[in-house]
Amino acid sequence: METSKLHLRLRLMQHADMKGKIVLVRVDHNVVKKGKIKDPYRIEATLGTLYGIVEKGGRPIVMTHVGRPRDKKTGEIRCQESESVAPIVRYLENKLPIKIFLPQFTPQPKLGIAHIDPSIHEAIQELKQGRIGMIYLPNTRWFQGEQSKGQEREVFCQELAALADLFVNDAFGSWQPHVSTYDIARRLPSYAGALLQKELGHLHLVLEPVRPYVAVIAGAKYDTKIGPLRALYEKVDHMILGGLIYNTFLAAKYGVQIKGVSEEELELARELVDMDEKEKKIVELPYLVASEAIDERVDGKWRTVSIKELAELEGDYYVVDVDPESFQLGQVKEVVLKAKTIFVNAVMGLMPYFYEGSKALYELVFSNDSARKFFGGGDTLQELKNLCPGHYLKGLDSHDTYYFTGGGSVLAAIEKDDPYHIKPVEALME
Repeated sequence: METSKLHLRLRLMQHADMKGKIVLVRVDHNVVKKGKIKDPYRIEATLGTLYGIVEKGGRPIVMTHVGRPRDKKTGEIRCQESESVAPIVRYLENKLPIKIFLPQFTPQPKLGIAHIDPSIHEAIQELKQGRIGMIYLPNTRWFQGEQSKGQEREVFCQELAALADLFVNDAFGSWQPHVSTYDIARRLPSYAGALLQKELGHLHLVLEPVRPYVAVIAGAKYDTKIGPLRALYEKVDHMILGGLIYNTFLAAKYGVQIKGVSEEELELARELVDMDEKEKKIVELPYLVASEAIDERVDGKWRTVSIKELAELEGDYYVVDVDPESFQLGQVKEVVLKAKTIFVNAVMGLMPYFYEGSKALYELVFSNDSARKFFGGGDTLQELKNLCPGHYLKGLDSHDTYYFTGGGSVLAAIEKDDPYHIKPVEALME
């Protein structure tokens, strides 16, 4: 979508005077798992913004979160090497002809990093003088103030603001209002990065689709998806479910026991079942894969079952995937092939042992040459790339296919029915 069609109140980085200024840039480079980069797509997607800042004479200080180092129950922060940004820095140094400085701040045991060490200002002088090309801060979630609510939060925001002249948010995937995405935007002159603008533009095409509109949603938890699921149900012509979300829906609709589905999730799912009794939008996938175990695939311990046979499982089996045959059946195939807009935020099976359902879904979606296709980020993109590399590469260069860098952000926008009411985006408009 052209910049001119973006919300008129959104401040854009191309309108900022950056010459000779230090620019604090929040990206979503949350791509490190166990110390290694799983998929560099989110890094690659931000290169345009980083180039643009340098082209305008700015000197970038970059920051991202990696993983979830803070324990929700105890509040303890573990600064582990497996969640360091060091692999990202190495990747960027190999990709760009620049030297990147990664500050080393000493964390306190179980408390994380209390303050930005004043020694960073020496590196900022080096950055201003061009002796280094970029500063990349440690994992933002290693800092005590990033996700706090009290004085620690205010102190961290002040220390971040003291580093730079401007702030650019390019972290579409980081939609939660933390210090590095939200508070800082209210403290410095702040702008939307090139990637964020691009994502917001494509969100309009998901919220205002060409019809027929089909959404495919799967997930490991029902309770975290219920709000977006309800809102998306209102928008679509047809919906296909997968993963635990589908298991929960089937258990609620047919009164059967499926291992791994909680009573709380069943209660939530009954609302969707009631909605669909009237609207009939959910396209059932009749053949499923049931397994005695979820952490292995052993012959004789898994089998294909029909929805009618679910009652016979008697709670002894997990439903771990959709059988690929389901995607070859008349109604399912017809709904996908006749769609003009398809939104996919789904891995259908428990990876890596049960992958056939996901592969069949992705192949069917790409066999529709006339639809606009949108894929959520994270695991959906990772598995699309692993299972269907040819389709993934084709989609990168296709005008009718778009890969979002954050599936959760898309769902948050769908729930609010407005991409500009996500808190970090609102802060760029005030």
